[in-house]
Amino acid sequence: MEEVDGNTVIARALKQQGVDFVFGIVGYPVIELSMAMQMADIHYIGMRNEQAACYAAQAMGYLTGKPAACLVVSGPGLLHTFGGLANAQINCWPVLVIGGSAPQDHEGIGGFQECNQVELARPYCKYAARPPTIPLIPMHVEKAVRLTKNGRPGAAYLDFPANILSGRVEESSVSPYYGPTPPPLIYPNPSDIQTAVDLITQASRPLVIVGKGAAYARAEATVRDLIDSTNLPFLATPMGKGVVPDASPKCVQPARSTALQKADVVLLLGARLNWILHFGRPPRYSPDAKVIQIDLSAEELNTSVKSAVAIQSDLRVAVEQIVAGLKKRNFTYSSQNEWWQVLERKCQDNRRTVQAMAADESVPLNYYTVFHNLYQHLPDNCIIVSEGANTMDIGRTMLFNNQPRNRLDAGTFGTMGVGPGFAIAAALYCRHHEPTKRVICVEGDSAFGFSGMEIETMVRYKLPIIIVVVNNSGIYTGMEPEAFKNLRDSTELEDIAKM
Repeated sequence: MEEVDGNTVIARALKQQGVDFVFGIVGYPVIELSMAMQMADIHYIGMRNEQAACYAAQAMGYLTGKPAACLVVSGPGLLHTFGGLANAQINCWPVLVIGGSAPQDHEGIGGFQECNQVELARPYCKYAARPPTIPLIPMHVEKAVRLTKNGRPGAAYLDFPANILSGRVEESSVSPYYGPTPPPLIYPNPSDIQTAVDLITQASRPLVIVGKGAAYARAEATVRDLIDSTNLPFLATPMGKGVVPDASPKCVQPARSTALQKADVVLLLGARLNWILHFGRPPRYSPDAKVIQIDLSAEELNTSVKSAVAIQSDLRVAVEQIVAGLKKRNFTYSSQNEWWQVLERKCQDNRRTVQAMAADESVPLNYYTVFHNLYQHLPDNCIIVSEGANTMDIGRTMLFNNQPRNRLDAGTFGTMGVGPGFAIAAALYCRHHEPTKRVICVEGDSAFGFSGMEIETMVRYKLPIIIVVVNNSGIYTGMEPEAFKNLRDSTELEDIAKM
C-alpha cells in the first residue's frame, strides 16, 4: 500500500477546498508543508512578517469571497498573527491560519517554541483545532474552511505538531477529500419584508446606509437597483463605498451628520450600528428613528438599538424582495421632497467648504489639498488601500470609489499596519482576476512604519503597487504641536547619538 505524509494530506485537502493562496513565513516545522502546498498548485507568497501575512490572507478572502490561508511557524510565529486573526474576526472576513507546533512527545518538557497554541488562538476564531491523526486531517480542513464562510464569516485556526506533519500513514486510511460547499442561502420572513416596505413608503425622511457586508455579499447590482428605482438618498460606511458609486447623485455622503441626525427611517444594508455609525443612538440619530436592519448574522440584530424590523437574510435576497414590493406599489421618493432639498443644500455647503480647503496650497500642504490633487491622477477603477488616522479619515471623503470592494482600510477594528498586506493581496487578486486594475496604497507615515518592510515582498513578486506616504512629520505625539516642539527642542543628543 502507498503511504502519504501529513504535509501532503494537508495540501491536498486545502486544494480540494478551493484554497488558492497561502501567505506566510516558513521555518521549522512547516518548510516541507509549504513545498507540498506549491506542489498541489497553491500559490505561496512569502512575506516578511506573520502579521502582514495574516492581513494579506484575509484581504484575499474578502476580495474573492473564499478564504486564503496563512502559514506560520510555532510559538512566536503564531502569536504574531493574532492581530490579524482578531481583525478578520471583527471585520467578518474569511481566513484560515495554519500553524506548526512542537512535536507531541516534546510537550510539557520544554520543547522548542512549545506553546498552547489552540487555546491561545481560540478567542480570536470561529474554530480552532488540532487534528489528532493524519487520516482525520481532511475532515478538519473541510470544517475549518466551511466555518470561515458560513454564517458570519471569520477566522479559523488549525494546529499541526511536527510529528503529524512528517508522519506517514497508508493513503487508503485517509478520510475523503470533500470539495467546498457554498454557504446556505438564508431567506427573509415575508412578513418582515412587508413591514420594511410599509416603513419605507411611509417615511418622510428615509435614508439607506450601505455597509461592507453588502460588498462582501456581492449585492451591488441589487442595491443599485434599489437606489436607482426609488430615488432614496444613501450613504456608505468606509468599505461599503462603491457598492453604489460615490458619484451617484443619490449619494449624500457630504451631508452625513445631517442625514443621520434627521432621518426618520434608516435602512441598514450589511452595516452594523457600532462605533462607525455612532451606535444608532441620539444625539447622532433622531430618538424617533425607525431602523430596518438586514444582516446575515442573527446575533447582530437589535444589538445597539431595537430595530423596527430586524431581518436575518442573505442581503441580495432581502433587497430583491424589498425592491419588488416597492415596485409593486410604484414607489419613488420625489426629489422635490423637502428632505431631499435639505440634504442637497447641506451637501453643497460642505462641498464648498472642502473645495476651499483643497484650493489652499500654502506650505505645509493640508490633507485636502494633497488628496484633491492625488485623486486627479488616480485611474477611474482602482483599488484604494488606505490607513493612518488623518490619512484614512480625510482620504475617505476625498478619494472616491465607484466600484464595490475597491476600498480596503483599517476597518471595524481600526487596525493600523494592514496597508501593505492588503495591497499585496489586492495586487495578486488583480493579477489573476482583473489584470487592468491598479492598486494604490495611501499610507500615513506612522501607519506605514508598522509593515513597511513588505515593500520587499512587493518587489520580489513584481507587484505593480503604487504607495503614497502622507508625511505629517512623524508618528502622532499625543501633544499639542507647540508642546511637542518645546519638548523636542529641549532634548540634548550626545555626539554618538547624532552620528
